[in-house]
Amino acid sequence: MVTTTSSETTSLHTTDLGRLVLLSWIRPSNGGDVPYLLLCAVGDDEDGTNPSTATVEHLLRDAGLAVGGDSVDATRRPDLPISLLVVPGSAVLTLPHIKAPFIPPEGWLAAAEKQGVACLVCTTRPWLGGDPGDYEALAAFANDQATLEASARIILPARGLRS
Repeated sequence: MVTTTSSETTSLHTTDLGRLVLLSWIRPSNGGDVPYLLLCAVGDDEDGTNPSTATVEHLLRDAGLAVGGDSVDATRRPDLPISLLVVPGSAVLTLPHIKAPFIPPEGWLAAAEKQGVACLVCTTRPWLGGDPGDYEALAAFANDQATLEASARIILPARGLRS
């Protein structure tokens, strides 16, 4: 995944985030597959140590989100500065200071199109488990209670170019 940062003037230094990982997966439910995204920092910030939890919290606060608590339904909060653009073959997650294009699996794209939403989990808990390509380890991390308690959860409209 490649991330770009915006040129907005802010007190947040996006380099403090280190490297971010964005994981996409689907979960079956009674209403069909639900697309999920996990956004977290990887343990490799500027000085090679763990990313700053405070910096990720700042990123979430700038987006109008708080760690913990109930999910935020962005379909009912059009003022929320987070968006998800889904086009054939790819998607782009945008938050204040960050634009993250990614290529999710076809099943994720189909679920996002069918459901019209995706569930984003943004956690302040850094991923320290090594290679972010290890799907099983990342899935365990994403479902861990400590990860969920240290996260903001957002139901995002999956918008296309015409919506």
